[in-house]
Amino acid sequence: MSRIGKQPITVPAGVEVQIDGNNVRVKGPKGQLERELHRDMIIKYEDGRLTIERPSDNKMHRGLHGLTRTLLNNMVVGVTTGFNKNLELVGVGYRASKQGKKLVLAVGYSHPVEIEPEAGIDIEVPAPTKISVKGLDKEKVGALAAVIRAVREPEPYKGKGIRYEGEVVRRKVGKAGGKGKK
Repeated sequence: MSRIGKQPITVPAGVEVQIDGNNVRVKGPKGQLERELHRDMIIKYEDGRLTIERPSDNKMHRGLHGLTRTLLNNMVVGVTTGFNKNLELVGVGYRASKQGKKLVLAVGYSHPVEIEPEAGIDIEVPAPTKISVKGLDKEKVGALAAVIRAVREPEPYKGKGIRYEGEVVRRKVGKAGGKGKK
């Protein structure tokens, strides 16, 4: 039995859940999310609790059981508190700024890099070297944070680049000082 899949999801007050076959809509104080889940999973909403059951014990259903529960839980958390990912820029002259809704990055290229977030995702720049990506959908927030990080990934020699807050970059030793074997 899936340890995650069998745990019920408690739905807080102020959150509405509508189940229409395999289509689930969750509406809360921060907004609304809708998702189509796998048709084999059985989703029940009773007494403010969401439960997920699987029809059989085959390998695919066992895998989908925990996934479906996690996706539903992320929807409930998203409409109540939301998700955010924080990034930091490390490097001399590296900075971020906002122009309207766009994020503009100066990270050592000959041109500034502009990133436009999709609807429902907000980007904040609290400091020139800090970026915060916020939104309701955990997948979209993580995907946009990964796109921003991919503009200039942290390199192992000097540690420069865009990294997640708290990410540890393993440093490598440079050349041996020009002394080679003959």
